[in-house]
Amino acid sequence: MTSELVARAAARLTWVRSRMTLLAAVRAQFAATQPFAGHRIGMSLHIEPKTAVLLETLSAGGAEIVATGNHGSTQDDVVAFLREQGMTIFGSRDDTLEQHHANVAAVVAAEPDILLDNGADLAAGIIASGRAGEIVGGTEETTSGGYRLRAEMAGHVPFPIVVINDSPLKAIGENKHAVGQSVVESFMRITNLMVPGRRFVVAGYGWCGRGVAHYLRALGAKVAVVEVDDIKAFEAALDGYRVANILDLAEWGEVFITATGHPQILGTEFFDVVADGAMLVNCGHFPWEIDVPALRACSTSTTEIDTAIERIDLPGDRHVTLIAEGRMMNLAGREPKGNSIESMDLGFLLQALSLERVATAAGTLEPGAQPVPDTINREIARRMLAAMNADR
Repeated sequence: MTSELVARAAARLTWVRSRMTLLAAVRAQFAATQPFAGHRIGMSLHIEPKTAVLLETLSAGGAEIVATGNHGSTQDDVVAFLREQGMTIFGSRDDTLEQHHANVAAVVAAEPDILLDNGADLAAGIIASGRAGEIVGGTEETTSGGYRLRAEMAGHVPFPIVVINDSPLKAIGENKHAVGQSVVESFMRITNLMVPGRRFVVAGYGWCGRGVAHYLRALGAKVAVVEVDDIKAFEAALDGYRVANILDLAEWGEVFITATGHPQILGTEFFDVVADGAMLVNCGHFPWEIDVPALRACSTSTTEIDTAIERIDLPGDRHVTLIAEGRMMNLAGREPKGNSIESMDLGFLLQALSLERVATAAGTLEPGAQPVPDTINREIARRMLAAMNADR
């Protein structure tokens, strides 16, 4: 079975690797310069084919890899392939949340000195372990992790963490266009329903929410936006969306998509008034934007329709449909594809060059969460424009 998984992943990676030309160039560069020689990189990030190409790139630069995926998004064939390459990988797709936390703890226990984090789980584990002083630095992929680093962990991170999501390149290329495209595509693939003419409510008008709203409307959906930030709400209104409170839209919306990074966006008060038949979808990193425990607590019965579709009956002869258990739909749903290959080539180049800066020049960076250095952003923008043949 393991050999079959490895062969399957190898075939998939042949295609993915061939389309990630930016990482191919930096992989050759790292093989020559060995920026990670003597370093152990601990990773907590979705384990799928594009991530495997990033890990190959870091390994080519001399890094020892110890890693785990995120809950519900790990692809077992990719795990088997990476283990075959000599990397220490924890976790499987069927892991419970408790097992996922144990996997994160195992990465922390392996004593990495550089972190590649997603949601700040590793940073939190390192701080709790008392080993923060041994960390050279790291990166954080997400908005959600950036919030944690700058709020609950503020003042407790003595090493630099470059927040990849602060990069305007990631915001535009990966969050707006790649997340927007993949969330809408995943909704259609999982539910097999039409988008045109359907009423969608997007909670959050950050870069991911903008992208989701943009691609929904491009396919003919009716879209409303919920946004607590006055300026972003103003922007959404000028972009032509209906802008209102989530409770005011509870009876109007047919599909509710959360994209905020914050917990309990859809909670008990919303469940009490949401229209019969509404679909609930999350595309944020943590499975907390839809308060699934509260939803289950107020339900009268539940029925699994498919591996990523669940009917939840509510009082008053109503029901809602929960997609992918409230986890990140485009990576946790059936046959997950995630963001486009080209967008992750861009995003993972940000990761690779930021990690190189941490490994070779951590002293030039401030302790704590910080944005990608401007020099890296501009270098990658030039490389991306060239790769796109944008002048033709």
